[in-house]
Amino acid sequence: MRSIQRPNQYLRLRHDVWHYVRRVPKSVRHIDERVLIYRSLETDSRKVARQRRDICAAADDQRWSEITPSRFGAPAPDAVMKDLQQRAQAFGFTYMPVSEIVEKLNGEQIVQRVTALGPINGPLSPKQQRDADALLGLAETPKVKISQALELYLSEIALDEQTGKSPEQLKTYTKVKRRAVANFIKLNGDMDMLEISRDEARTVYRFWADRVQPKGDQKPLSGSSANRDLGNLRKLYRRYFEHIGDENRQNPFRNLRFASPKLKQVQAFSDDWVRSKILAPNMLKGLNREAALLCLAMIETGCRPSELANIEPENIRLDDEIPHIRIRSSSKRALKSTASVREIPLIGVSLEAMKCAPNGFPHYQDRGYLLSQTLLNGFKVRELLPTPNHRIYSFRHSFEKRMLEGGLDYGLRCTLMGHRNPRPEYGDGGSLKYRSEQLVRIAHPITKRLLAGEPFYFKS
Repeated sequence: MRSIQRPNQYLRLRHDVWHYVRRVPKSVRHIDERVLIYRSLETDSRKVARQRRDICAAADDQRWSEITPSRFGAPAPDAVMKDLQQRAQAFGFTYMPVSEIVEKLNGEQIVQRVTALGPINGPLSPKQQRDADALLGLAETPKVKISQALELYLSEIALDEQTGKSPEQLKTYTKVKRRAVANFIKLNGDMDMLEISRDEARTVYRFWADRVQPKGDQKPLSGSSANRDLGNLRKLYRRYFEHIGDENRQNPFRNLRFASPKLKQVQAFSDDWVRSKILAPNMLKGLNREAALLCLAMIETGCRPSELANIEPENIRLDDEIPHIRIRSSSKRALKSTASVREIPLIGVSLEAMKCAPNGFPHYQDRGYLLSQTLLNGFKVRELLPTPNHRIYSFRHSFEKRMLEGGLDYGLRCTLMGHRNPRPEYGDGGSLKYRSEQLVRIAHPITKRLLAGEPFYFKS
């Protein structure tokens, strides 16, 4: 908003109630006789007061901009459109441009809109003119290009989706949204949102179809990238028009998706492979020490690499009666889901690894991409991937497979993996002592040679 430059601008607290207080500019006092605007916002919440202040300031700016547009500036296109939608809805109608009114409505429906304006004697007042623009679609519909809608989406509309994300997560989140819009613009141009039709949506679909199902010897791409692009365009379109009050507009990207691709199943490491290869003394020598310790910490916890890479020191509980780690969201980074919040006992080689990293892994904090790249390259060089379908994530699959084959309770397996349990929830999933006793049954044995000081990663 143009007029708001400071968080508490135009706000004043009086008797525990916030007020909107603003001096009327001299340039508009010939049409606004108030010297000082003093309006109760009827709340003691600073957050709510700021939201209501923004509405009051926007209304004043819009009224004054009609008289001195050079000073207050024209409202943003999305704000103009939103105002037209809200004014029409206040009368019980849906906003439609005049061309659509003539094309889609019958005479009786048009008369209802005209009648709703009430009696008109002489020239229209500014308010009557704005109402007429909204009811009869007389205003020139502001053009908002898809590139502008994306910036509004990222900066305002989708703030709820970005809350709690780390810089790395935000970078990934933003990148896929911008890629989808860039592909659309490359194919259709930077179009006005109101002009995007099914034809443009299908142009994007065909663009991806030629890559997902190519002709000739060209290697097909995964449908997941195509569906991500189409899904992001579909959501941008839907949330933009919801933002301006046009919730019922048909989405041109509806039902455009490719069948879920049959992904290659990530294979679990066998117990023998982990014990004879990966846990061989000094096998990980030459890797960054934190990367090596993270690798070992995954083996008996089944954690996602990003969960361990971003663990906070206060969630590494080595001195508790049952040593364990706590997987939690933080102000810096969100977890994948609420089910991911959990406590995992530390046993075996993972306990030894975490003893060497009591303060976490600062080198890989919010750098999950670097950890994955480092470990994957390290495993390839050392020939620690038995097949092309094995990845670093194979440790997580191995952990779940060992729990299954070891006869651990289904609910406990869901809890330790951070999976949603579809069964009714009773209790807390078992005490840490119980969880530890169960995991000890399936733990890989640690040879004395492994802990005898030979491996570099166990040396301080």
